[in-house]
This record gives sequence, C-alpha cells and structure tokens, in this order.
Amino acid sequence: MIKHIVLWRLKNKADVARVKQELESMRGRIPGLLGLEVGVNFAAGSPVDVGLYTEFTDRAALAAYADHPVHAPVKQTVGALVAERWVLDYET
Repeated sequence: MIKHIVLWRLKNKADVARVKQELESMRGRIPGLLGLEVGVNFAAGSPVDVGLYTEFTDRAALAAYADHPVHAPVKQTVGALVAERWVLDYET
C-alpha cells in the first residue's frame, strides 16, 4: 500500500473551504485510490493550511492518479490557490 500526503500553504486562507471541497470531490472516483482525508489545520503558527492524506493500492495506482481526468482539474484549481506545497510518498 502507498500513502500519499500533501500539505499546502495557501495564498489566501479564505480559500480553505474551496480547496477542501475540491479535494473531497475525488473520493470514490479514481481506481486504486482506497482512502482520502482532507484536514484543515488549526495549529497556530504553522505554515500549513490544508493537508491531504490518501492511500493507494500500489505505486502504479499513484502514478495513474497523477494524470487521471478526475484529478487533473482539481490539481489545476487547487494549484492556482497554493503558495507552497510539500509531498510525502511512502510504502507500507
């Protein structure tokens, strides 16, 4: 199983709800994507506004997700709202 975690600092914190909605719209719509959670950070002083935690069946499913037609517009919309992005991928 592959764990894919993405953290974002947004250009405008007012966009948090929109980003959360966009990310959650992918749930159950991409083959090999087993689980998806979106968290809005409440920790004061943290550079992170939103986090995405996903689980994929394998590396091939994660690779297919990158260009999947459901993910592509979400990636474009969220990307336009982001100031910084961090990614962690690991296998369990």
